[in-house]
Amino acid sequence: MSNELIYGIHPVNALLERDAARVVKVLVIEEDANSRLQALVDNARERGVSVEIRQRQQLEQMLPDAVHQGVIAEFRDPGPRNEKQLKTDIEYWSDPWLVLVLDSLQDPHNLGACLRSADAMGVNAVIIPKDNSVGLTASARKVAAGAASTVPLYRVTNLVRALAMLQQSGAWVYGAAGEATRVLPDLDFSTRAVVVMGQEGNGLRRLTREACDDLFSIPMLGTISSLNVSVATGITLYEVSRQRAKTG
Repeated sequence: MSNELIYGIHPVNALLERDAARVVKVLVIEEDANSRLQALVDNARERGVSVEIRQRQQLEQMLPDAVHQGVIAEFRDPGPRNEKQLKTDIEYWSDPWLVLVLDSLQDPHNLGACLRSADAMGVNAVIIPKDNSVGLTASARKVAAGAASTVPLYRVTNLVRALAMLQQSGAWVYGAAGEATRVLPDLDFSTRAVVVMGQEGNGLRRLTREACDDLFSIPMLGTISSLNVSVATGITLYEVSRQRAKTG
């Protein structure tokens, strides 16, 4: 377990609410900077978390490119779970479970946005490959707005092997591909399902694509032929949630 940084009023508050025991300390520029920051300070102190006052320049040196909103928290991070833990955890998920797989995303903002959508749509787990993929950086946590602490993230050595494990557990694996003839609303998500989204620009890697049971595209009515991966993920997860709400 290592210590990591998270920044921004909402993400830090979310971590305090969900798992204050992991927060080592909260660093703020000044207690009375604004009412939202003061409320965060009060929240931290009520939960027994140390609060330290720092100069704005000190916070900017810690995270030079971050819009930190006057607060940074240091917390204990157990890190992503692995493939072995995934195999064990599957047995405890309620049916029909849903897994989101992100194949080699490079942008931390996209990862964070996907985690946020995953939390909103009740995804049981998010899986990313260990190599050639962005990790859970401070920027990703900021965009996730607390979802990085609520959605289990697994980082696996072999993505194709992980997909096979999910298939063996009774899931159907759907991969997003712009050229696919089947469209998202025509798929059946009433049972265990895995949604696989590809890398920005390049989409799914060949082996990942071949490991999918079916491919789908999102119907496009305008002149733009593609969507940002985080937007496409949000649309796809909403469709799964919509279908299950109707059948449930």
